[in-house]
Amino acid sequence: MGQTFSHDSFASHIIQPATALDTLYCVCSDELLLRNETVDSIRQACRDKGYNERTSLILDANGNWNAIQECTQSISLFGDLKILEITIPTGKPGKTGATALIDLAAQVQKGEISDTVIVISLPKLDKTTAKSKWAQQLLATATVINIANIDRQHLPAWIKQRLKRQNQSVDEATLAWITDKVEGNLFAAHQEILKLGLLYPEGKIQAEDIEQAILDVARYDVFALSNAMLEGNGQRTVRMIQGLKAEGEALPLVLGVMTREIRTLYTLATARQQGENIAGLFRQLYIFPPRDKLIRQALERLSLKHLMGMIQHAHDIDRLFKGYPVNGRMDDAWEEITRLALKVVNPAIL
Repeated sequence: MGQTFSHDSFASHIIQPATALDTLYCVCSDELLLRNETVDSIRQACRDKGYNERTSLILDANGNWNAIQECTQSISLFGDLKILEITIPTGKPGKTGATALIDLAAQVQKGEISDTVIVISLPKLDKTTAKSKWAQQLLATATVINIANIDRQHLPAWIKQRLKRQNQSVDEATLAWITDKVEGNLFAAHQEILKLGLLYPEGKIQAEDIEQAILDVARYDVFALSNAMLEGNGQRTVRMIQGLKAEGEALPLVLGVMTREIRTLYTLATARQQGENIAGLFRQLYIFPPRDKLIRQALERLSLKHLMGMIQHAHDIDRLFKGYPVNGRMDDAWEEITRLALKVVNPAIL
């Protein structure tokens, strides 16, 4: 009990058949695919050892938390060993849920649960939540499996490793091409890799075969756009804006997230110009790794004057969207959003 396993961004944590089972597991990750694979492996290890009765609960702050006690205290009609899987999608159990989780941890610590393996699936907990009483007690009691996010930088290596499991490989250029096609969507990458395993034999797959097999399954999201913009990647920024527009994303949402980033940069640039310690301001604005690195990169290339102009530009785009023409701006609000994003990428572009 109380063990913690931290895994890099290349793998799920797979419970081996010979591994002795613990009573309580917590699987924490924002990568739903890897979290599900880990839970699947625990479930299979339990079944291999005779845990045949399974109950699955999805709970939030308003959930029926009494169901946990009902499951752990009930006696199976057939005397089966049980698996209880609890998913907390938000990672916020609320007051009632917090009490239920503290009670559950106490039961496990006292050895009061003997016929059930409990697996709790959580997103990565933020710092405040991780310091809460329920989280502290639960994580101290459970075998905790932390799985890191897969960022874009590591996605080619992850795809390469997954292909290797199938005894397949591609060249580096093709890896980069696949990465572009599955931008931000680990499930899509996983599905495409499995599809390649079905379509082609073991060995090296040619680039033209990959292009024929893989559809453009990119899932563009506005927060990934924000990251591309902050890191100064113009090509990726334009591609993501085009993708958001094609997928019917609401322009006010895109503009809102972009404006938030620009205002954050403006606040930091103002403090820096006044000689303040912006490291402390980062904490006040809840800017933590890895996002802080992107913000610092953007601050290096953007002056206070640049940022003031961008705030006005964002205001003009809002007027355009509402049907009001603005002197010096294009009529298409999406075109102006692209221009604004490229200003953040490189203020010398426009």
